[in-house]
Amino acid sequence: PEFTWDASNIFATHTDWDAALKKFKTEIPSLSSFQGRLGDFGAVLLEFLELLNDLRSRFRKLSVYASLFRSVDSEDNAANIMSGKAASVYASFASSSAFGQPEMLALGQAKLEQLITQEPKLEVYRHHFEILEKSRAHVRSSEVEALLGSVSEPFSQAAQTHGVLVNADLKFEQARDSSGTMFEVAQSTLRNLLASPDRHLRISAWESYSDGHLAFKNTMASALSSGIKQDWFRAKARNYDSSLDAALTPEHIPLEVFHNLISTFKQYIPMWHKYWDLRRKWLKLEKLSEADVFAPLSNNPPIVPYAQSCAFVLEGMKPLGQEYHDIMQRGLLQERWVDVYPNKGKRLGAFSTGGQGTHPFIFMSYHDSLFELSTLAHELGHSMHSYFTWQNQPSVYANYTLFVAEVASNFNQALVRDHLFKTNSDPDFQIALLEEAFANFHRYFFVMPTLARFELEIHERVERGETLTADSMIELCTNLFSEGYGDAVEIDRERIGSTWMKFSSHLYSNFYVYQYATGISGAHALAEGIIAGETGAAENYLKFLKAGSSVYPLEALKIAGVDLSKPDAVVQTFEVLKGYVDRLERLLEARS
Repeated sequence: PEFTWDASNIFATHTDWDAALKKFKTEIPSLSSFQGRLGDFGAVLLEFLELLNDLRSRFRKLSVYASLFRSVDSEDNAANIMSGKAASVYASFASSSAFGQPEMLALGQAKLEQLITQEPKLEVYRHHFEILEKSRAHVRSSEVEALLGSVSEPFSQAAQTHGVLVNADLKFEQARDSSGTMFEVAQSTLRNLLASPDRHLRISAWESYSDGHLAFKNTMASALSSGIKQDWFRAKARNYDSSLDAALTPEHIPLEVFHNLISTFKQYIPMWHKYWDLRRKWLKLEKLSEADVFAPLSNNPPIVPYAQSCAFVLEGMKPLGQEYHDIMQRGLLQERWVDVYPNKGKRLGAFSTGGQGTHPFIFMSYHDSLFELSTLAHELGHSMHSYFTWQNQPSVYANYTLFVAEVASNFNQALVRDHLFKTNSDPDFQIALLEEAFANFHRYFFVMPTLARFELEIHERVERGETLTADSMIELCTNLFSEGYGDAVEIDRERIGSTWMKFSSHLYSNFYVYQYATGISGAHALAEGIIAGETGAAENYLKFLKAGSSVYPLEALKIAGVDLSKPDAVVQTFEVLKGYVDRLERLLEARS
């Protein structure tokens, strides 16, 4: 039990959850009593907003509880039923509350100011009203908003189909090492197999994993095509110029932020080519396979048990102060925030979840390595961001966007990595630590920007009325990754082109993936200030964590000390990566 998360922090039993869901359903109709009355008195508007936010917070707890069980066992029928019930109830809730935004917009700013004067407790919603006013051109009538709310459940089916296929139904051939020993290939074991020193096993596992997806390429293509069409439908329904516009504008992110990232990434592709060639050289290969991306370069990769990882993370984050340290320690060692180890049926990946009224929950599949230490640090960054936001913001501002979230997670990795570089001078440990860094940068600063380019193109194809097919998306994905890998990597076109199939949640969240790259950029820019001991850097960072959505994302990051409206932080972080490449080259040459 100590290596599983404690879901009883939310509900003691499934029966308690079911009772809470039934009670929630009975309270949804109470929202309709406010329709047409929001402008009557300040007290009425306050009562509506408090009820709405209370219901949202309670639904979040219902949804999170169901997701915890589903995530650790995708074949848990009871958990799948709970998730289905929650999705159905949310559609009803979204439809019933849909009149709120159009009605408040119809009141106008002058009337809202009058209502704030009548009811001073509405003052906390001033930023919320400002956000609402900025969305005026994209909020539809009550009837249309109700309709858009009601389609949330059927529109979720494309992503759910892809997710169920990948996490529950997909079967992979066993991988074989050079001595003929067989290994199970699963979502929770793949990363470890790809880091094996046995190249035969790495390639066998990568081919098995890719081929498992390719066997269902047409089903996945149909699901993703449906998801992209839904993005375009929503964009048009809300009067946006494109799906990209619909993704960034509501988050108050200028479109130039996306295009600046892509432009800077393309500028630094030769730096990635240098790294791939360095890796090829030291692995003594004529050409790398994509299966060699995580092949170990260190002679004796350190074994890092989970307890040691916790100790390293707690020590590495000390520059943020005692309060930050003590909360992490309580979550890791006492309150069971983490579901730690791989299990049969456990879904792919790692994440942090929760909501106001719960503690954070961290999902991962820990193996005793620096890579998993890094994942733990990353997810704790999310969890601490959530914790400080929930503790310091009212429910209306108790969430934050991915744009700022990925800063907090990568920031933790950067600080812990710096601590380990400074406290362990063993060359082999340093090489292994650099391999961890490259694995993280590969995902955030190579795969994600490449998928962002892929995502932009498939959205634009749909917006032009073109058809998306499995083969056309494989071809596009192959071409983009071939550009990034360069001559050092042998291109297995169909298998590399299947990469989009392996991101069964990311590509269904309209222009989600680019924020991983902007996030790691902001993180390293801020970490440099902490590492350098700049006065006020730690305090300003904690203010950022506590801000939630009470300010716009770019403004929240400016509080911490970075301006992501410009490409400077992206350039700065590519230079950090360039320094890692040079450092690795020196260490490898010294070892030889």
